[in-house]
Amino acid sequence: MVSGSQNPNGTTGAHPSEAPAGAHGTHGATGAHGAPGATGAHGATGAHGDAKPKSHRLEFASLLIGSMGVVYGDIGTSPLYAMREAMIAAGARVHGLLREDILGLLSLILWTLTIIVTLKYVVILMRADNNGEGGTLSLMALAQRALGKTTQVLFLLGVCGAALFFGDAVITPAISVLSAIEGLKLITPAFDPYILTITLVIIVFLFGVQSRGTASMAAWFGPIMVVWFATLAVGGVMHIADNLTVFEAMNPYYAVHFLMTKGVIGLVALGAVFLSVTGAEALYADLGHFGRRPIQQAWIWIVFPALTLNYLGQGALLLSHPDALENPFFLLYPDWALLPMVGLATLATIIASQAVISGAYSLARQATQLKLLPRLHILHTSASHEGQIYMPQVNTMLMIGVLFLVMLFGSSDRLATAYGIAVTGTMVVTACLTFIVVWRHWHWPMWAAALLMAPFLAIELIFLGANMLKVFEGGYVPLGLASAFMIIMWTWTRGTRIIFEKTRRDDIPLLDLVQRLEKKPPTRVPGTAVFLTSDPETSPPALLHSLKHYKVLHEKNVMLTVVTLPVPRIEDKDRVHMEPLSETFTRVSIKFGYMEEPNIPRGLALCRKLGWKFDIMSTSFFLSRRSIKISAKNEMPMWQEKLFIGLSHNAADASEYFHIPTGRVVEIGTQIGV
Repeated sequence: MVSGSQNPNGTTGAHPSEAPAGAHGTHGATGAHGAPGATGAHGATGAHGDAKPKSHRLEFASLLIGSMGVVYGDIGTSPLYAMREAMIAAGARVHGLLREDILGLLSLILWTLTIIVTLKYVVILMRADNNGEGGTLSLMALAQRALGKTTQVLFLLGVCGAALFFGDAVITPAISVLSAIEGLKLITPAFDPYILTITLVIIVFLFGVQSRGTASMAAWFGPIMVVWFATLAVGGVMHIADNLTVFEAMNPYYAVHFLMTKGVIGLVALGAVFLSVTGAEALYADLGHFGRRPIQQAWIWIVFPALTLNYLGQGALLLSHPDALENPFFLLYPDWALLPMVGLATLATIIASQAVISGAYSLARQATQLKLLPRLHILHTSASHEGQIYMPQVNTMLMIGVLFLVMLFGSSDRLATAYGIAVTGTMVVTACLTFIVVWRHWHWPMWAAALLMAPFLAIELIFLGANMLKVFEGGYVPLGLASAFMIIMWTWTRGTRIIFEKTRRDDIPLLDLVQRLEKKPPTRVPGTAVFLTSDPETSPPALLHSLKHYKVLHEKNVMLTVVTLPVPRIEDKDRVHMEPLSETFTRVSIKFGYMEEPNIPRGLALCRKLGWKFDIMSTSFFLSRRSIKISAKNEMPMWQEKLFIGLSHNAADASEYFHIPTGRVVEIGTQIGV
């Protein structure tokens, strides 16, 4: 599994390894947010606790508060619309509010939070980490290691999970911001004509500031969300006394009774109930960013109690005042607090959207590393947080998608019908991968692993089926988005495989070429030449074309292979391997984890410890740039060939991707048909 398999855009050796499909990452969200205290999250729970207990407690508190802004932003804003949409889906606007419906739906929400979030994610999945990292791609990489190979099923699960997250990343900012701004209508109906315009302006601003980085804003994310969750709890407590029978909803009987007696309406309502746990995937995806304990403690002691109290308060309010169905969340608060609450809700939804956007960057970077996508431009926006990145292509794509959804649906009520399918699909993928990890990595008997995960998978499949009922009302949107991303990733992996196989036909074994060149060398020139190659056993095309056109050879020649492994990070002591082939030829491999940024000069600098005095100013890097053309013998449908060529043309430059100084790069172009 080596990087750079004759990349179509295309420099040889300019693409990461063909490791398991992925990611992520996401909301994919692993480590991309750069919230306060994120650095060193793994050591946040006990690295030096005995030596500096006070500083350790402060670090833990910082991570806990930071997780409030990043991990729980999405699920924390669900009370804005989840209870209302569930009641509407159950027919409350047609048949009126019934006590058993309110208690049944409330019971479903509370037990969904308990089973899906608390048991599956907080208790089980938080322990299924891949060297400290979480997320769909990390889980898939862990499953691949446990099986010892990459199977077609694992690949499809990884691609499906990544694609579904991208679909969710487009919908979350749209429904979150729109539902917050709609609170202005309760202050005065005069705001109604401007709701859509205000929402669009906020979304454009949100995506517009991404290039400036979020490091300065991230410091406020956690504290703002702490205030938000405190406000959720206070709003609920203020109204629980309106009807204390609301506590009966904690009895799962009401949830089961609702589903058993409502038939199809019950399933439709169940799809809306799932809105209460959208964003739960972030708990696992951000494991490597904040560490296990801060995320778990934040959920158990702050987030879960606040959400429970707020939903109980909304239920009590609806039991006592059925007319509150218009917006049960904002009506929890007195009139004088409506404007501040709309402002706070807007900030909370912006933070939730920011977490999803950052997660999309992280997932796209992982997908690029795992060779599911072409190289994408990555800009670093923070000197202190390596995970703070900005990807212009991803940002533009997300902004266009979000704006389109807001204008297409126009209200959070209508947009809610499109929400949930992507999230439930991702959770089903996660449950399947977790079964493999529990069985093969934790070495449980198959029956025990199945017994553990089957209840979660069954529940999530029921939720997925309930959400599929909304396909024609708006659910086609996330399915369409996810399908588009899957086609892109499938096309890219298929195209790169075809290109790789075509170029392999004319390859010359490297050792044979080295022996010939040492016996009868061409004219030598001073300096060192580094030839990037995807296959360390065959001669790099850049070397062959250099000999063909220039008819010279450098004094020192390095055959360099970049390898992306299915682990998040590689320690420097294990990163570089050197193998002398002759007096003037050396084979070098540099390993990176799929969460790392492939920096070739930094990797080669480690070779100094192995005896090679690497000096970048006397080194030239030779890359083979391949121009992809449609061949007479089509191995893919015409539409897929054109898509592949378009993707290759929009890929980032190899020297920029690998951080090679442009003044040290020589690119030799060739044409190849696909």
